[in-house]
Amino acid sequence: MPIKIESETIGMLLTDVSRLLRGAFDRKVNAMDLGITPGEARTLIQVALTEGIKQAEIATRMGIEPMTLSAYLDRLEGLGLVARVPDPADRRAKNVVITDSADPLLTELMAGLREMINAYTAGLDEAERELLCGNLRILRDNLRRLDPCLAGKETGKEKGPAQ
Repeated sequence: MPIKIESETIGMLLTDVSRLLRGAFDRKVNAMDLGITPGEARTLIQVALTEGIKQAEIATRMGIEPMTLSAYLDRLEGLGLVARVPDPADRRAKNVVITDSADPLLTELMAGLREMINAYTAGLDEAERELLCGNLRILRDNLRRLDPCLAGKETGKEKGPAQ
């Protein structure tokens, strides 16, 4: 008889929620008709959260290949939303920053995403939302601390909430 795997574990639930949220994010960004793709929107958010870090670090944080990120950045840079600037500590590296031109788009994007998250967290009051965020931070920090592949790669000191 085949083994029965439990589907309501923390790992399985997080995987399902992550997959569902990613699809919802993609649909929301497409519906907002902002002139950027969902991948470019994720990139723009990541650059805004981690202002001034190297392209390779952004790719790692996003879990995508550097070449994929480069294509997103090329498009965002062409739209005047981000700029690549020399890294003061490493003349071969480029850091990515948000331009002032991105502010209206980011404001609209984040308002749409807040609306989406509010709909998906309906039924949770403010205290329950804070508890959920706090517990997810603990899980994230434990993963970063205990996974040797992640050690030292991320600080967890983002400037604000992610989608």
